[in-house]
Amino acid sequence: MSSFRLREISLRHITCGSNVEIVEPCNLYECTLGDDCFVGPFTEIQKGVVIGRNCRIQSHSFICEGVAIGNDCFIGHGVMFINDTFSEGGPARGDQSKWKKTNIGNHVSIGSNATILPVNICDHVVIGAGAVVTKDITEAGAYAGNPARRV
Repeated sequence: MSSFRLREISLRHITCGSNVEIVEPCNLYECTLGDDCFVGPFTEIQKGVVIGRNCRIQSHSFICEGVAIGNDCFIGHGVMFINDTFSEGGPARGDQSKWKKTNIGNHVSIGSNATILPVNICDHVVIGAGAVVTKDITEAGAYAGNPARRV
């Protein structure tokens, strides 16, 4: 018989502000959520992630280690944040020294099914649904496509 290890979905060691709503099932651990945040079901937020106040994280999103999200942000359904760029041709396999950080400014909206690589995004940006953000965004505006460009 083969053996396996079962890890249950959990909310573990979360730091929350006031009036935070989390809809289970979710897997949130060792992260920080500011005041008035909402987290939809089937979402994973990993350790060290900091989410500012008045943010809405829709269902099926994945926010990996190394991500910081500002205030008044919207993360659409199924948004994926990436911290491993496969810099050596394959996955880092837990080697955190190869993981990179992502910083999202204030008043940023990210459309459903967007993919956000390790980048910096300034304040007042809209990322279109399905966009793939591969480079820093330093100017407010709307961005869409793969790779994401200002529209």
